[in-house]
Amino acid sequence: MRGWLGFELRVALRFLREGRMQTLLIIVGVAAGVAVVAYISALISGLQGSTLTKTLGAQAHISLRALDDAVTPARAVDEALALTETQPRVQRLRSVANWQALLPLLEQMGPIAAVSPMVSGSGLALRGEATQAIALMGVELDRYDRIVGLRSKVVSGVARLDPGEAILGRDLAADLGVRVGDRVTLQTTVGSRSVSDAVRVTALVDLGVRDLNRRTVIVPLRAAQSLLGLPGGATVLDMTLKDVWTANELAQALRQRYPYKVESWQENNAQLVSALNAQSVSTALIRGVVMIVVVLGIASVLVVSVVQKRREIGILRAMGATRGQVLRVFLVQGAVVGALGSALGIVLAVALIWAFTHFVKGSDGLPLFAITLPLATALKVAGIATVCGVLAAIAPARRAAAMDPAQAIRI
Repeated sequence: MRGWLGFELRVALRFLREGRMQTLLIIVGVAAGVAVVAYISALISGLQGSTLTKTLGAQAHISLRALDDAVTPARAVDEALALTETQPRVQRLRSVANWQALLPLLEQMGPIAAVSPMVSGSGLALRGEATQAIALMGVELDRYDRIVGLRSKVVSGVARLDPGEAILGRDLAADLGVRVGDRVTLQTTVGSRSVSDAVRVTALVDLGVRDLNRRTVIVPLRAAQSLLGLPGGATVLDMTLKDVWTANELAQALRQRYPYKVESWQENNAQLVSALNAQSVSTALIRGVVMIVVVLGIASVLVVSVVQKRREIGILRAMGATRGQVLRVFLVQGAVVGALGSALGIVLAVALIWAFTHFVKGSDGLPLFAITLPLATALKVAGIATVCGVLAAIAPARRAAAMDPAQAIRI
């Protein structure tokens, strides 16, 4: 290299070679720090992604329902009397008003990936002498599959919802003693009368939550409308988003725009969100502490290098090297150490990730969760470590540049 950087780089590399043992140790130290930061980042990202996938695998990102029935308190004739006691109204199944017209409007919104109407309510599943309480869900299969990936959760049979067919949770099927192809009677209560329908089981699904597997019955939308007494209705519009973390903001916007009850997955899983936030804060603290250690390690080595290279620094100054050139020599040293340590650290992090994926298994013999190191994350961590190397070199570089050439040569 020619130009002003060529001199500084040659001198910096010479100083590093002369103190090769110190240089090697600090490069290894930087590599260890970078590897820890990159591995922890990938691990926490994979864990959070797996947790979200399992949690949101059986639910929508946003749900839109009709507003709850509410009792309006009677107005007091005498202002001195406060009528605060009101009897809560029993909530009944109600359809989302004008849901057919609302559906295409929601589908046209950019953040929303899919919308699925649903009719849901409670009932009973009967098979011989066995009776089980169920959560009845009426859906359009293709739309609902885009919400929760229902077809990917099938453990037996083929997901199909033609008239007179149903999909059951696998634990409910075990409790009822049914298999794919068997018939089950579904029974509901509409007002004062009982409504029943016999359906044939086309598939058994594992929704990832035992309670859901034990009570879920999925039928065609029209069948659920008839069983629950809501002809042409939909009790909820489920939505999945392109970015799950925008659910709260979009739910708030929908509440302001439409007179419906809108809930996001964050609101329904507040404890999970708190846990994820705590993980993110802990990861940030670990990164900060490790980077501080890296900075202190590089700075300590360069301080020792300044002390050991006093005579050389004095000779360089006497030969015409400027304070700026001496300053840049040690800044380049910091950058080189940071860059080499970063490269080695990324390689070590990839090795740790490979070891985790191949040797850490769950009870089923499969990896606990997927973990990868995205290129953007690797470059970001390496860049931060290199910058930290330059920052760590500032104090030793200033000290070296401030040396008096005559005194440095005499020492």
